Amino acid sequence: MDSEGLILRLFDVNAVKFGSFTLKSGIQSPVYFDLRVMVSYPDIMDAVAETLFETARKSGVKYSVLCGVPYTALPIATLMAVKQKVPMVIRRKEAKSYGTKKMIEGVFEQGDVCLIVEDVVTSGSSVMETSQSLAEVGLKVTDAIVLLDRAQGGAARLRDSGINLYSAFDLPRVLEVLQSHSKISAEVVQSVKLFIQQNMITSLPQQPAAKKPRREYLGYKARTELCEHPVAKQLFSIMEDKQTNLAFSVDVTTSSQVLELADQVGPYICVLKTHVDILEDFSATFIQSLQDLAQKHNFLIFEDRKFADIGNTVQHQYSSGVYRISEWSHITNAHSVAGPGTISGLKAVGGAKNRACLLIGQMSSSGNLAMGDYTQATVKMAEENGDFVIGFISTSSLSPDPKFIHMTPGVKLVEGKDDLGQRYLTPAEVITNRKSDIIIVGRGIYQASNPGEVAKQYQAAGMKAYHQLLEGETDR
Repeated sequence: MDSEGLILRLFDVNAVKFGSFTLKSGIQSPVYFDLRVMVSYPDIMDAVAETLFETARKSGVKYSVLCGVPYTALPIATLMAVKQKVPMVIRRKEAKSYGTKKMIEGVFEQGDVCLIVEDVVTSGSSVMETSQSLAEVGLKVTDAIVLLDRAQGGAARLRDSGINLYSAFDLPRVLEVLQSHSKISAEVVQSVKLFIQQNMITSLPQQPAAKKPRREYLGYKARTELCEHPVAKQLFSIMEDKQTNLAFSVDVTTSSQVLELADQVGPYICVLKTHVDILEDFSATFIQSLQDLAQKHNFLIFEDRKFADIGNTVQHQYSSGVYRISEWSHITNAHSVAGPGTISGLKAVGGAKNRACLLIGQMSSSGNLAMGDYTQATVKMAEENGDFVIGFISTSSLSPDPKFIHMTPGVKLVEGKDDLGQRYLTPAEVITNRKSDIIIVGRGIYQASNPGEVAKQYQAAGMKAYHQLLEGETDR
């Protein structure tokens, strides 16, 4: 079945309808595509799978794994996988609260290239969401194929996000075929074309109304000048002066180990990240020694506390108790799960001390729930609290605002995964491709026989990726 025959067949089974329809966005549309009915027609499903495979082949797309956007494209991708003997993964719309709790099901290797399969594209948002979920488990996405492109700007938006969209046919082609076979009138064709013109989607979601400098074109020095928060300004200044975007996560259990490692890796890092609640011998003397090393080697201290309670509780956790984190840590972080009260509580303590906070927008562990609407809400909270929140813990850039800093954990010189679900990305993937700012390395350094020398290697790899980003290169 050629594309013309497939369009006519879709019209015959009411997968393509004309009239007046309310779309999900609330807009009234003169055309509606209900491709879910395809599953009841084996000949159509077979033709769609073959058509999409040919679309990918003719476009020269290279891939090793398929993934259908849930849910309508899932059976299409399944047919393609079976007919073409290509492995497939399944993306859930939401993680389950039981079992493996995975968002992506299937067998794959880190770095595998995944081709996204979709039925209809309007804005491209579903493809973007699927791409993000795949990237979070280490799959690479550069291309997507779709049966029908509504020609309302989705392809351009996806291209801006680094995804090439290839369609079997678009809405103007559907109108042309149906009119030529007297299935619809010239008036209907004109009505639909006018609708397309009046409902083009031209900007990325969450894009600020006013144009801001794009982060990928700004270096650390320029961003230092843009920052208003003293900690963000100081951090970018350190990164520029020391030529490093490396944060060291010193997850050891004795004070002497922390201090020894901090002294060894200090010349190569911009941030030292601590977990003081795992120390067996925490003391005020230890804190003073750590602060002395921070001054000696010019790095900031980041206590990875991950506050996640109501405002009143985090206020006490931050200022009181054994650790008194606000007294010595330049930066701390928090989950947004409890709402903006968490930020308010921390700010009430740290604001006057010129401390800063990072919000956890994404996580690097398998099966985590920090994604989608949660991540978007986190970004909004950060934007509303820019006098205290200076950025994010995330697996990629979440905001185009150059004043926000993105720190990505789970980095090693070679991609991989540990037994507890931690996924590791390379400095090039994190900095050049995902446009994060700081790589956070832990075990890759402190488990090495020569931590200082290995830290120097990470510093070099991170800066190489940074300069590639400034020069407009990618590691794809």
